[in-house]
Amino acid sequence: MNKQIEKLKKQLAEISEVVNTFKSEAVQVKIAEKLFDVLIDVDRVDTEGGEAYKRSRKLKADNGAEVYGTQVKKKPGATRVLNQLLATDFFDVPRSISAIADHCREHYDSNFKTSELSGILLKLANENKLKREKSKDNNRFDYLKP
Repeated sequence: MNKQIEKLKKQLAEISEVVNTFKSEAVQVKIAEKLFDVLIDVDRVDTEGGEAYKRSRKLKADNGAEVYGTQVKKKPGATRVLNQLLATDFFDVPRSISAIADHCREHYDSNFKTSELSGILLKLANENKLKREKSKDNNRFDYLKP
């Protein structure tokens, strides 16, 4: 137990040097919170004997100091998934926003709400990457390749 306390003191001394290089107290608090989250996750993995799903990476702070943090492997966002769909033949036929969300859920394991997709689809339509048409069946829009 005493070794752990000494180790923690040493880590806090190292962390305080980096954190104190930032002038903004709000930034200092955010960095400290992130670092403590990392320490808790590492400790949790060590005690559970599990495998970490995070990888450590070196980050550059605003003042050029190097900070070590973690990056969680994430699923691709809605913009990336929709751009991937543009490269396929998915939009060769008109698709409703709910059909697009269902397709993302089934094929990309991404549970997007239609409200998350609507703005991106509108942007793609404004960039002429997609065509936006009123549906004949209901008063909603369908999206297809131009």
